[in-house]
Amino acid sequence: MTGIPAPRRAARPDEATLTVLVGLLFMLQPLSTDLYLASLPGLAARFAVPASTVQLTLSLFVAGFGLAQLVSGPMSDRWGRRPTLLGGLAVYVAASLACASAPSIGVLVAARFVQAIGCCTVVVVGRAIVRDAFDADAGARALARAFTLFTIAPVAGPIAGSVLEVAFGFRAAFVLQAGLAVALAMVAWKALPETLTRADASALDPRRLARGYATVLRSPVFRAYTLAGTASYAGVFSFISASSFVLIDVLQVPAGWFGACFAFAVLGFLPGTLVCRRALSRLGLRRSLALGCACSAVSALAGAALALAGVRHPAAILLPAFGFLFAHGIVFPCAQAGAIAPFPERAGAAAGLFGALLMAVATIVGTWIGASHDGTPVPLMVTMAVAALVGVAASNLPVLRRADGARATP
Repeated sequence: MTGIPAPRRAARPDEATLTVLVGLLFMLQPLSTDLYLASLPGLAARFAVPASTVQLTLSLFVAGFGLAQLVSGPMSDRWGRRPTLLGGLAVYVAASLACASAPSIGVLVAARFVQAIGCCTVVVVGRAIVRDAFDADAGARALARAFTLFTIAPVAGPIAGSVLEVAFGFRAAFVLQAGLAVALAMVAWKALPETLTRADASALDPRRLARGYATVLRSPVFRAYTLAGTASYAGVFSFISASSFVLIDVLQVPAGWFGACFAFAVLGFLPGTLVCRRALSRLGLRRSLALGCACSAVSALAGAALALAGVRHPAAILLPAFGFLFAHGIVFPCAQAGAIAPFPERAGAAAGLFGALLMAVATIVGTWIGASHDGTPVPLMVTMAVAALVGVAASNLPVLRRADGARATP
């Protein structure tokens, strides 16, 4: 008796089914933020608190999302992808209803933290499922296809959120989130098979968990891809955190129009994922990543230059953001697949650590955006430019060139 479970027969869904399912799982994260972005400026007045306190509903969501991934990834390695996913969705539904009924900003912040735990579990399982079924390059292509579907959420979410805010107030957004999660649980229950081949009985052992994370973190390939992905997401999260305040409060865009403005910028992500799929076939993983990082730098530096020059027009924010999101559609699938690929036996843990580091940086960036807001677009656009330059440096690290060459060698 070794205590190691026998191999289980993992189902292998067809590629189209897997792409749709993973895309639906990933959609929950942007819906968790974008549906209530138009409500952020108004929450300060509703609860009689400063804007920095309202920002906690976003930054602590990100913090909870990051911390929970350190456990939810290994949980999926121990108990399987399917039960972990369904449990995460149940937590998400309960927390969303708590957000909808929150009587104070403190309760709302706490419920958002719990909501993040459920949401991150869903996303981590999605990443691990892709690693279960594909190698690095094929996984990046699958992620790019899933993100093409995923783009529906950040485009439609802010528009729907603006309508809900004007018509019903912020609570309606959380009711809708709960309903969407219930629908997603029903789809997963019927259509998602178990993809984990062998459960790891000791995946949640604290000492082994620490050693496993240390092993993943020691990988220079993991660190390089994670740095590139984190830099790209940091720029995106800067826009998510600051866009409603900059557009509505600074540039006087009506709240009812904010969703359309935000959706325009996020729409850049869709062609980015389509370009990613073609680039992966022609350029490979590392050079596709470098291409995306270069595109983000061009867009973000242009936006920073306009802001520093004193240009105060929504187009000076939205056009550079569109370009940055386009680049993110190339960078992020490559970064995720490249970071997790070296760890077939620890896919859940690697996905969790990738996401935890991603969210840790996003929390810092969100806090910085709230503290640095000075009534101009400058902090937002400069932060995006710095993030883009970090991504360019990461994508050109020698370790990625060596890893790329090793994969190409027969």
